[in-house]
Amino acid sequence: MLAQDVSSAPARHGARELLIKALYQWQLSGHSEAELREQYAALPEFERIDQAYFSDLLATVFRDEKRLDRKMQEHADRGVENIDAISRAALLLGLAELNEREDVPTKVIINEVVELAKRYGPADCFRFVNAVLDRAAKSIASRRTTYCLLYTSDSADEGLGVDLGGR
Repeated sequence: MLAQDVSSAPARHGARELLIKALYQWQLSGHSEAELREQYAALPEFERIDQAYFSDLLATVFRDEKRLDRKMQEHADRGVENIDAISRAALLLGLAELNEREDVPTKVIINEVVELAKRYGPADCFRFVNAVLDRAAKSIASRRTTYCLLYTSDSADEGLGVDLGGR
């Protein structure tokens, strides 16, 4: 049997899925970064994910929580204290990736995080997460040059994120 490529898209998706769970748990329990890393490393599915991606983004969120919350507040229609724990976990993850992972296309980050919000969050939280990440992506200098909104005659009210560059 061949070993799975832990830098593959499914391995990164798995890392994001565990991250949203870890960030949710952290908000409710207050566990440290080390406790979360140890707990999630003990899960059987941890072997199949991009472990470095998981660890790097977890560390980024812990290191930059206040900055990420300010970014969230800047682009949200409500205060951070009024954002449910899953939506905040999704936004922390998405904002950390948008800021730190220039190797990952903007569209991929937003789509992945929105799908996780749909799966784990309250009804319609994914719309809120999508709107905040879309606004944030446009404000990040390194992403502005590769991301835009296209409007078509069929979707005049609905923006479609398109990755124009290599990011």
